[in-house]
Amino acid sequence: MTRVIVFLIFVAAAALAGAWLIERPGNVTIVWLGHEIKTSLTVAVAVFAISVLAVITLWASVRLIFRWPRIVAQLRRERQKRRGQLAVSRGLIAVASGDMRAAKRLSYEAERFAGDEPLALLLRAQNAQLAGDRQRADSAFREMVEHPDTRLLGLRGLYVEAQRRGDAVAGLRYAEDAARQAPSLTWAGQAVLQARCAAQDWTGALQALDASQKGGQIDKAAARRQRAVLTTAQALAAEPTDRAKARQSALAALRLVPDLIPAVALSAKLEAEAGNARKAAKLIEAAWRTNPHPDLAEVYAYLRSGDSARERLKRVQNLLRINAAGRDGAFALARAALDAKDFTVARAALLPLGGEPTQRFALLMAELEEGEHNDVGRGREWMSRALRLPRDPVWTADGVVSERWLPVSPVTGQIDAFVWKTPVEELAAPVAFDDSPAGPTPLPIAKLEPAAEPEPIAPIVEVVPPAPVKPALEVTVVPAPFVPPAPKPSTETTPPAKPRDAIIPVIHAPDDPGPEPDKQPEQNRRYPGGLT
Repeated sequence: MTRVIVFLIFVAAAALAGAWLIERPGNVTIVWLGHEIKTSLTVAVAVFAISVLAVITLWASVRLIFRWPRIVAQLRRERQKRRGQLAVSRGLIAVASGDMRAAKRLSYEAERFAGDEPLALLLRAQNAQLAGDRQRADSAFREMVEHPDTRLLGLRGLYVEAQRRGDAVAGLRYAEDAARQAPSLTWAGQAVLQARCAAQDWTGALQALDASQKGGQIDKAAARRQRAVLTTAQALAAEPTDRAKARQSALAALRLVPDLIPAVALSAKLEAEAGNARKAAKLIEAAWRTNPHPDLAEVYAYLRSGDSARERLKRVQNLLRINAAGRDGAFALARAALDAKDFTVARAALLPLGGEPTQRFALLMAELEEGEHNDVGRGREWMSRALRLPRDPVWTADGVVSERWLPVSPVTGQIDAFVWKTPVEELAAPVAFDDSPAGPTPLPIAKLEPAAEPEPIAPIVEVVPPAPVKPALEVTVVPAPFVPPAPKPSTETTPPAKPRDAIIPVIHAPDDPGPEPDKQPEQNRRYPGGLT
């Protein structure tokens, strides 16, 4: 639009100038080499303008003739560049779609016509990765590092290739180089942080976390939480050798996140060892009030190493007055009561949990039956039921179950990945797989019969054949680590069982006497352990 306005202004000015000259006629006389030329002013101006245009046209023509080879070369380069860009575009699409043949052909074409282009190098690297040529991909990424525009992309590719071949040292070096050049790179900061955590270099991990926060890769609240976790890990690492340093680190973690359970438990433990039992108790009581946890109850019970089991029971009861804590509190009270041989308190603590029993409930009930009534049979029955009951919450991260808290996930390296929750139940199928063309073969189905003697003996296993025409198979039951006493010899013969529809029964342990007969009282039929 601006050019149109300028052109119209120029035309208008020329028209006005022509009209002005026409209204003011005049003569122009030129004497040159004895010749005299007379003409009007208007004609002289027109001839002068035409002469100027002719000179300009002649100069442009001569200049074009001398520049023609260079222009042709430039046009050829532009044409090749367009072909290279088209090959790169189509090649990236082929790589994304998984067309290896087209990606290879277009990669060579892009390298031929646009070899110096950054996207051509990227296409070559991705084509090599798609074909599994790690050496060619590594070479392409190294060339990308040499170009300022693709340096960071090349470092990312070299880091990925180092991770694929398991070279953690080289991967860390590439990530650190990228983090130094661009502190805002999220992948580089996280890679350095995870590498430091995997090497248990907690000091380096804290420095990497500070760099990530300064680069804007992580917000303030998340950085504060991760710093507390790393500081707790630093305290756990220093606990066996330097108790004073571990104590300072644990307290520093508590100042960052006061309700971090591992930091509270470790701080209370170290404070109690240093003779500050009252301070340790206050730390646990403050955390228990808002976030009760079994680890806190265990540390609280053993704050004083010389206390008796009865004193530990009283201490746990005092802790539950602050917060009953539901199932965790009941389990902690039952555990302390069993250690103190106070079976009445233990049974009263477990009584409300009988509606939704778990494995820990069954184990405590087994210990209660054996300790209170010396009833080994019922204890083993509860132990057998524990195998089929839901699991209790544990420290879990990425499908990994740990007996104690860990600062990072052993699978992904994520910080603060372990949470206290019920793990995913494992699905077990009684199928034995072989290499035959017929595929997997189901295991024979065993039928359990109750023992004839009241003593704990091994169950009788009778195999139901898959078809009446085939002989019955024998199944050898591998006993558990506990070896039961041998059964008494009996002269009576047991009539063979009639064939019936094969069902999958509940398999008990080899030393389990099996379920009680139906003569059990009605009030005890739901909770065989005598829980009323």
